[in-house]
Amino acid sequence: MASRLTEKYKNEVVPALMEKFGYKNIMQVPKLEKIVINMGLGDAKDNPKGLEKAVEELTIICGQKPVVTKAKKSVANFRLREGMPVGAKVTLRGDKMYHFADKLMNISLPRVRDFAGVKSNSFDGRGNYSLGVKEQLIFPEIEYDKVDKVRGMDIIFVTTANTDEEARELLKLLGMPFSK
Repeated sequence: MASRLTEKYKNEVVPALMEKFGYKNIMQVPKLEKIVINMGLGDAKDNPKGLEKAVEELTIICGQKPVVTKAKKSVANFRLREGMPVGAKVTLRGDKMYHFADKLMNISLPRVRDFAGVKSNSFDGRGNYSLGVKEQLIFPEIEYDKVDKVRGMDIIFVTTANTDEEARELLKLLGMPFSK
């Protein structure tokens, strides 16, 4: 079953973007390629249970099992050895990506205390948008009582847009609550 956001993209966003940027072909219209959710775990080396819990929470939030990321280099100051677990990440594509984006924009972000929108200047110059979330508690699937530690995460929206302006317009039309 196609998500609400997929339908919205096909029926509203594509025509609006074609009109605004004057695309000749429907294939030129930028689209969401993938969403990468990354959770860095600084205490994973001391606390293997925390890593398990983070992986479990990320699985619940995304509906897909995350990959545990390992340290590429040893850093003596942080007592970190090459190959130690340092985080977890998930790459969402297709329907899961649209379901997650819909949930994030319409349910989770408005649950943030004193929420006034997300910054509209967090683009990387190539049409990708990154967003930091301070706590996993904003997602409705996470049960408050079962959380052992508040963890933040980075969410990166990778688009096929060539410029930040096109990507910003795409995300705005999809429903991203940018601040004024």
